[in-house]
Amino acid sequence: MLITVNVQIFIIMVLFILTKQIKIYGILMLFTLVHELAHMFMGIILKLKPKELNVSPFGFSILFEIYEKNEIKKILIAICGPLVNILIALICYFTNIKNEWVELIIYSNILIGLFNLLPIYPLDGGRILKSILRTKYNWKKTDKIINRISNIMTIILTACCSILILVYHNIGLLLVLAYLWILNVKENKRYMLKMRVHNAIESAK
Repeated sequence: MLITVNVQIFIIMVLFILTKQIKIYGILMLFTLVHELAHMFMGIILKLKPKELNVSPFGFSILFEIYEKNEIKKILIAICGPLVNILIALICYFTNIKNEWVELIIYSNILIGLFNLLPIYPLDGGRILKSILRTKYNWKKTDKIINRISNIMTIILTACCSILILVYHNIGLLLVLAYLWILNVKENKRYMLKMRVHNAIESAK
């Protein structure tokens, strides 16, 4: 399996060191790795072979060699990551150990789990919703619905996070917003290109 590292991660690490938030960033990165490994193990159980593990400033992402067309398998792969994070948070919460590290682990896993369940594609929640819609609609209508929901959710979260940033001055929230908009812009471009190609093919018939 190929492992690729985005060099921008080192810039982000310096920012967190300067703002004295490197501890939380390190814990978040650790449990995003755990999150992604959960996806990978579920994929392996479903007989998919991991192709690439990408390391970015915002976490990790796994790619498989064969694109899975079975919507149920896609849902299983997508949902196991957030479930593992929520399970870790629950286990830590119900232990008798109470200190700063345990609290950070609980906070980090809840944040990662709930964030990835947002219905924004290509987050896990967006993937799950897309697979559910694909059982009822064709790819064109499904993509249209997913694109619209993703845009609306990104705008709502931007408004909410902007208020929280002003109140708490948290650089982590700023990075979350940046990550969401990077995903949103990329997916909007992909969606528009896909629609143009489809329309061109339909016009040529």
